[in-house]
Amino acid sequence: MYLNTHTYYSLRYGTISPKELIASALRYKLAALCLTEINSTSSNLEFVRLSKESVIKPILGVDFRNGIQQQFILIAINNEGLQSINSYLSDFLHTPSFVIPKRAKYFKNTYVVYPFQSNIYELRENEFIGIKPSDINKLKFSEWRFHLEKLVALNTVSFQNKKGYNTHRLLRAIDNNTLLSKLPLTEQGQETDVMFEVEVLKSMYHEFPQLLSNAQNLLNNCSIEFEFLDATPKNQESYTNNQELDFKLLRKLAYDGLNYRYQKIGKRVFTRLEKELDIIKKKQFVSYFLINWKILKYARSKQYYYVGRGSGANSIIAYLLRITDVDPIELDLYFERFINLYRTNPPDFDLDFSWRDRDDIMNYIFRTFKNTSLIAVYNTFKYKASVRELGKVFGLPKEEIDKLTTNNFNPNQLDKLSKLVLIYSKYIQGFPNYLGIHPGGILISEKPIHYYTATYLPPKGFSTAMFDMVIAEDVGLYKFDILSQRGLGKIREAVDIVKYNHPKHPAIDIHDIKRFKEDEKIKTMLRNAKAIGCFYVESPAMRMLLKKLQVDNYLGLVAASSVIRPGVSKSGMMREYIKRYRNPEMRKDAHPILLEIMPETFGVMVYQEDVIKVAHYFGGLSLGEADMLRRGMSGKFRSRDEFLKVKNQFFDNCKTKGHSQELTSEIWRQIESFAGYAFAKGHSASYAVESYQSLFLKAYYPLEYMVATLNNFGGFYRPEYYVHEARMNGGIIHPPSINRSYYQNYIEANNIYLGFIMLHSFELKNAEKIVAERTKNGQFLDLDDFIDRVQISLEQIVILIKVNAFKFTGRNKRELLWEAHMKVHKVVLEENISTLFKSEKITYKTPELVSSHMEDAFDELQYIGFTLDSPFNLLTTPLKSQLFANELINYIGKRVTVYGYYVTVKRTITNKGTMMYFGTFIDMKGDHIDTVHFPPSAKKYPLKGRGIYKLIGKVTEEFDCVSIEVQELEKLAIIQDPRYTDEPIQKLG
Repeated sequence: MYLNTHTYYSLRYGTISPKELIASALRYKLAALCLTEINSTSSNLEFVRLSKESVIKPILGVDFRNGIQQQFILIAINNEGLQSINSYLSDFLHTPSFVIPKRAKYFKNTYVVYPFQSNIYELRENEFIGIKPSDINKLKFSEWRFHLEKLVALNTVSFQNKKGYNTHRLLRAIDNNTLLSKLPLTEQGQETDVMFEVEVLKSMYHEFPQLLSNAQNLLNNCSIEFEFLDATPKNQESYTNNQELDFKLLRKLAYDGLNYRYQKIGKRVFTRLEKELDIIKKKQFVSYFLINWKILKYARSKQYYYVGRGSGANSIIAYLLRITDVDPIELDLYFERFINLYRTNPPDFDLDFSWRDRDDIMNYIFRTFKNTSLIAVYNTFKYKASVRELGKVFGLPKEEIDKLTTNNFNPNQLDKLSKLVLIYSKYIQGFPNYLGIHPGGILISEKPIHYYTATYLPPKGFSTAMFDMVIAEDVGLYKFDILSQRGLGKIREAVDIVKYNHPKHPAIDIHDIKRFKEDEKIKTMLRNAKAIGCFYVESPAMRMLLKKLQVDNYLGLVAASSVIRPGVSKSGMMREYIKRYRNPEMRKDAHPILLEIMPETFGVMVYQEDVIKVAHYFGGLSLGEADMLRRGMSGKFRSRDEFLKVKNQFFDNCKTKGHSQELTSEIWRQIESFAGYAFAKGHSASYAVESYQSLFLKAYYPLEYMVATLNNFGGFYRPEYYVHEARMNGGIIHPPSINRSYYQNYIEANNIYLGFIMLHSFELKNAEKIVAERTKNGQFLDLDDFIDRVQISLEQIVILIKVNAFKFTGRNKRELLWEAHMKVHKVVLEENISTLFKSEKITYKTPELVSSHMEDAFDELQYIGFTLDSPFNLLTTPLKSQLFANELINYIGKRVTVYGYYVTVKRTITNKGTMMYFGTFIDMKGDHIDTVHFPPSAKKYPLKGRGIYKLIGKVTEEFDCVSIEVQELEKLAIIQDPRYTDEPIQKLG
């Protein structure tokens, strides 16, 4: 009887979850229910899945509205009708500032319901007028009372109760960016838009019972069918339009790849190859592999660098097709982690491209494959953001809102409005707020995307499905992940820079991973954690882990890439792994069954595969149940009942096997700690391959690699730190120069010229002007020549002068600034006057002005963000004798004082809920000082941003890693800015 229901996917309007809507229908013993979100289909498939589980007949449609003004409701009679509705809605959503017309377009297999006040008088066979309970009195005096066959009951459902209605009003106020007290009635639904018991509904329409019968007849005539759970793949079925030809092509490509990948091909390779081909065919994933191969064949034709990672690296077919660069035979990777006959959901590859190349790859996919779209993500209301939004809606002052968002308040002293803000912020936490785009998920479907959902058009311009990856997988659509990664941009650009800067060097084969694995220089870098700028191995935590493990080989780096993940480290397994890695005697501490299952990682769970093996061999779960556990570990399905069933089965099996409750609980604790964090071994191996590529470049071409790092917006650290690293490797750093610099950073031999991109407030168009003019007509002679040739504002010239971009002139920059102020204004006045001969410049006698080296430092701080000189030179009191980082090893257990320049900090919450952090500093020589700030110290001596700190604490050592447990710290004062003081400026000597 309900033809117009909404969930909270009618964004900032509805307040019911799909589950709650269905629960209400069950409570009122409804046999069928029609979901019609407002201009959206986001919840449709999830609603169908949940309805079928609850034995309620699901019917789908769309409530077409301008704002909240209802124009009409379209209801699908069947899947064909739903596709028409989805396409129709998409036409609007792909149009900026769309307007829904008053009259719906005609589609077969659909019903149309117009609101009573719509002034539609001539109805088609499939069109009806909806009568709300509040319309019944008006109906008594309307001509429509003589045409009851064209009228249907239309009781809208948007909320569950009064609290839901209040929440709706708050959401509407947020959407309208207005105070709740000023929210117009025209922007609100009606408080009666709730679900009623059937008898109550009948009493509402007792004068016109036929309206309820008509509505029920519409529902009876509708039927929507989608396949869920064990759904067969719905992606493009065939690459060649013939599935047998597809398989022959896949086999041929795999065998063709053998000679490229292997020098010696043993029986193990052939056995694995045939096994995978058989499973891929049975699971109907042949076209999936071929489509990935096609995409990457195009990428190679364009010389784009890419990395295929994720569990797809467990496949030898993927390796042979050059989808990944990880040899699963070498690493003994578990193919069943990627695809197995028990796996109910489809696999996926993660294909990483440079951020510069990704858009072209996306365009290629949309051009090449027919039924294509991106996947959405649901951006939800977060608690703190909700407090801020609702605080504004209730009209609270900013100071009060700030207190609420930072928990800086006494609950007993809050007024009524503040309490309401906190109550409703918790209530709407997790509600979908707006649709975003999945970072890289693309669907390539056999049927049109609109068979499943409507699409919308985000700013990037790619059609995007209105559901997320979980729903896509449920219905059998598995995504292709086309991701953007700056690390690949660094590698590609570094290779290009090396080619330019060292034209006589042999060309770099950046894919020669086997050579890199054996390179002694790279091994030394790994052992000593000299990997700043290198993909995935540069962070302080990873740097310390590499030192602790003394890793110098591929397998060790693969393990380290996974051990560092929060799931392993927080569970205590990382520490246990390090102990067993360093001391073979401690491997005996492992449980014999676990050591037998995981000999390579000494009985410690490190990879997702390890968890699956433990669940299967230790916990007695079937491969199907273990795969369900794997799904649960991803974090996407943890709320589902299947995961709980698997947990119970695990404990029951362990009890039957005779494992103690204590041991079983500990193993399960370790398994749970992996949820949402664990890497597949193949994923870690893919990361390690990219790490080796960047390590090679850093080892042999450190300056070129640092320039590429800066040009690709760095990595873990701020740009300042990569400039520091370049200097530590022999680079001579120059400020931006009008005769040497480009928009990006540039290197000549060991001279690095910072690019105009590094300058705050300097406009891109001006950088382009400078480079274009210099390229066309040669280098600039002096300031006058520059002013003549480049039309640029005085403010922008001032920036260039202050950062010493005119240093080549040999003139004092204060004099240049004085001259620029005198001359640029005149040029601007006359810039549109064309003359045959160049006018003679008016010359001014420049007063003798001086500037200091310290002024340069403060100009650099202002316009570059850091000084190109040592920050230690800015201290008010120069440091005399001090202890350096490389000497700390001699002071283990002793209290010391050191001085360090702040690099970065990692904050973490202890089990007791208190804040502590780990710091990274550099000493005056440029070497690392690692610090630990336990909660008492962190609270009493907080870090106060960038600067030089006096650090007092105890030197500790663990697994050869030296750090300082900070007990006291003090941020040291720097000199006053000489540009704004009355002190006489000393002339440069």
